[in-house]
Amino acid sequence: MCGITGILHYSNRPVDRDVLSLMTDTLVHRGPDAQGLYVDKNIGLGHRRLSIIDLQTGDQPLASDDASTVIVFNGEIYNYLEIRDELESTGVRFRTASDTEVILRAYEKWGIACQERFNGMWAFAIWDAGRKELFLSRDRIGEKPLYYCEYDNSFLFGSEAKSLLRYGVPAEPDMEMLELYLTLGYVPAPHSFYRRLKKLMPGHCLLVSGGKVTERTYWEFPQASESDMRTDVSLIESEFEELLHDSVRIRMRSDVPFGAFLSGGLDSSCIVALMSEAGAHSVETFTIGYEEESYDERPLARRVASRFNTNHHEFVVEKAVFGDALARTLHHYDEPFGDSSAIPTGIVSREAGGFVKMVLTGDGGDEVLSGYTSYQGEKFSAAYRKIPGAFQGVMPAVAGLLGAFTKGSLRYRLNRVKSVTASAALPFERRLINKLSWAPPDVVKSLLDDSRHVYPVEDYIDGVLGQCSFSDPFYRLMYFHFAVTLPEGMLTKVDRMSMAYSLETRLPFLDHRLVELMAGVDRNVKMRGYERKSVLRGTVGKRLPGEILKAPKKGFAIPLREWFKGDSFNDRLSGIDAGRAGINARVADRIIQDNRAGRNDYGTFIWMLVLLDQWRMGQA
Repeated sequence: MCGITGILHYSNRPVDRDVLSLMTDTLVHRGPDAQGLYVDKNIGLGHRRLSIIDLQTGDQPLASDDASTVIVFNGEIYNYLEIRDELESTGVRFRTASDTEVILRAYEKWGIACQERFNGMWAFAIWDAGRKELFLSRDRIGEKPLYYCEYDNSFLFGSEAKSLLRYGVPAEPDMEMLELYLTLGYVPAPHSFYRRLKKLMPGHCLLVSGGKVTERTYWEFPQASESDMRTDVSLIESEFEELLHDSVRIRMRSDVPFGAFLSGGLDSSCIVALMSEAGAHSVETFTIGYEEESYDERPLARRVASRFNTNHHEFVVEKAVFGDALARTLHHYDEPFGDSSAIPTGIVSREAGGFVKMVLTGDGGDEVLSGYTSYQGEKFSAAYRKIPGAFQGVMPAVAGLLGAFTKGSLRYRLNRVKSVTASAALPFERRLINKLSWAPPDVVKSLLDDSRHVYPVEDYIDGVLGQCSFSDPFYRLMYFHFAVTLPEGMLTKVDRMSMAYSLETRLPFLDHRLVELMAGVDRNVKMRGYERKSVLRGTVGKRLPGEILKAPKKGFAIPLREWFKGDSFNDRLSGIDAGRAGINARVADRIIQDNRAGRNDYGTFIWMLVLLDQWRMGQA
């Protein structure tokens, strides 16, 4: 796990080694163990190393024997030993024990098709001097990031935007992306919040040669015919369990101490169970908790830790961390990133980093297993639309009326019934936008000061779903999660916050073999009735304490709604400069007041506004 950056001048102008060094230094948090530079005329490659595999001979940039090819690599190739054996059987010889050299030798053997053989997470760049061509690749699912741009008659790339900005690329904001950010909480690839910078899409590669950049797709999310979705439950469960076992096994390959994030949820608990079975030593587990009991999963995590005899560590998130979290979020994401769970992700990464250099996590389980509650909503919507239309119209009104005359949990449940039944009658695209938005879509629209110059979220959603062949909303939601919310939200959050503290994270659920298997499984196998993650419950889940299987789903959320009600945050919130942020001041004030009065939970959305304002202030 590392940081990479590079310069390719289109002319014969030589690369300035000092400039390349400055670009590389911006990524020191991603690789505190070593720095390496390669410069040859108009090409320069920079690398910061976090040593996990081959501690002695794994430094980068790494050149081939005749120096005709050179690589910088961020990530891990988990099946590197198997590929190495295959290459050695054909006469290829290795001089290091690193997965980096396996990539380079595989490229020499198979060309750019080598990326199709890798099981792992990566962003790498290979300079082929003979072809005078730069080859860049990003992993299938999008675990590792890669920014790039053309500027100054050159091609520039880096693991994070800051390395390109350090070269001197103007940090000009692209405010056309404002509605996407205010809806999703981030700006999705291939876009960024910087006008000149792009993000390489997952499963894509670039070839840069002769002053031309060519983008290719080498992997796409499988879209089987809905009529051919698999329903052979016993065989599916057998294949799934075998692949998950193997995914955990190869992700435990490490030359340094490692552990696991343990939330107390089903996914991370299953990963810890499999690690305990596969390892000879007790697993180091790390859990975040809160003073607010409704957000705290420490009791469940303790049950899992006790069951599998782990060396368990707990840490508490308090509201005092807010100021530091704001500064760190802006620094490490380079652009506003609104998911507030970045705060606890950063804290658990910081604390775990005091014990280990690498952890396995349960991230990706909800996407692979279609385990979000939104999938339950799609199954309910399909059933609800089959009842007579008159009843469909009455149900939301009745639930809303009853909710107005009740209190406490019953009122919450009735309001939930009102929301779900009203949403069920909407077209899928409308429901999707409602689910994605951190504030009601009409509030987001009213917040835009000048909507004439923004990229409408509806157009973006239509563009993504235009590439989806599924017609069933359940599968369309699955496609969208893998195309957008997983790589741009979840994986971006985990990468930036773990690497901020020089900690590598590995995600067994996102082994591409598991993704491809479960993409072709019928929705009624994935979710029997309304039971989430039926395949996992029917396999590894049987090893867990019963409380874990019965516990309701909790997101990795923090109590921002409550924190933002406190007087200590009033000055920061009232200090939002609406004009600077490009938003309507009157609407912004109403959102803050509604949250403070408890009329609506706008905690995360206000966090997004604060981030946007502070980011724009930093550019002033």
